[in-house]
Amino acid sequence: MSRDLTERLEAILRAAPSLMQVMETARELDLPDWLLFSGAIYQRALNHLTGRDPDYGIKDYDLGYFDPDVSYEAEDVVIKRVAAAFEPRLREMVEVRNQARVHLWFEGKFGEPYAPLGSSAEALGRFTSATFAVGARLQRDGRMTIVAPFGLDDIFALRLRPNPTRRTNGFLRTAQAAQARWPELSIEA
Repeated sequence: MSRDLTERLEAILRAAPSLMQVMETARELDLPDWLLFSGAIYQRALNHLTGRDPDYGIKDYDLGYFDPDVSYEAEDVVIKRVAAAFEPRLREMVEVRNQARVHLWFEGKFGEPYAPLGSSAEALGRFTSATFAVGARLQRDGRMTIVAPFGLDDIFALRLRPNPTRRTNGFLRTAQAAQARWPELSIEA
């Protein structure tokens, strides 16, 4: 992954006050192997590159963590703990999920098989688009870790393309929804 693009993305993320508030709160919650990912991250870059407000089009903040306890009860405790950490506006937007549990419900919801994951970062490799597959974590010392298994070129090229290692049924639908909000995006199916 290009160091230049990583540094550019980090600067964009740090310039978004609401995102940084979510990242700082997530850091304080100290969830195991947590990452903030998908739209909360790549959409900030799209907004920056197209001259939009940092929060334009942001529907939610996907906060993933990885806990080997795959019980619904354990995840529910975390969901309630995370909700209690945010004020009402962000409380409704932060969606936290244990990535170790995704395989238990994914096929029923999306109609596609989904093998168990070994980490939160591994989930990124399964996202419907290479462009969406980016996550970030704010470390205790203030450093930011960015994870992008397919790199950041697509984001900075304003390009949506399918996940090169896992084709999904939902790519075109999600790509078109993103393009409706950011018409500057090109779609490579």
